[in-house]
Amino acid sequence: MSPVRPSSRSHSEVPFEAADAGVLRAMSNSRTPVFCTVRASGRRRYGYWQPYDTVTNRGGCYVALPTPVCDRLYAQGRITFGAPLVDPAKTTYRVWPAHGPVAPVRIPVAPLPATAVAQVLAA
Repeated sequence: MSPVRPSSRSHSEVPFEAADAGVLRAMSNSRTPVFCTVRASGRRRYGYWQPYDTVTNRGGCYVALPTPVCDRLYAQGRITFGAPLVDPAKTTYRVWPAHGPVAPVRIPVAPLPATAVAQVLAA
């Protein structure tokens, strides 16, 4: 059973598994857009199209990602959904890795006394 994440914990405190890393790696690759399809019955499926690779003779098919892992990542706030594309039988969302806002780093600088400024200018 997956752990429940209290809202006060940061991302670094949440248990992270190898499967989570693999799924996030696939979602972070801009060449493989990942989508979540939600059927009218409520069934969700995450996946992407793997292009055919002539070197390895692999690909040319849809690859499904593990739904429990993706649902856990969504519940933890590690992935987000894009705008929905709705048709009568299903709704499709583009899935993105969540990027939290990063505050700029500000280094406090103490003001220099006037004598120090004069010494720097004189040098």
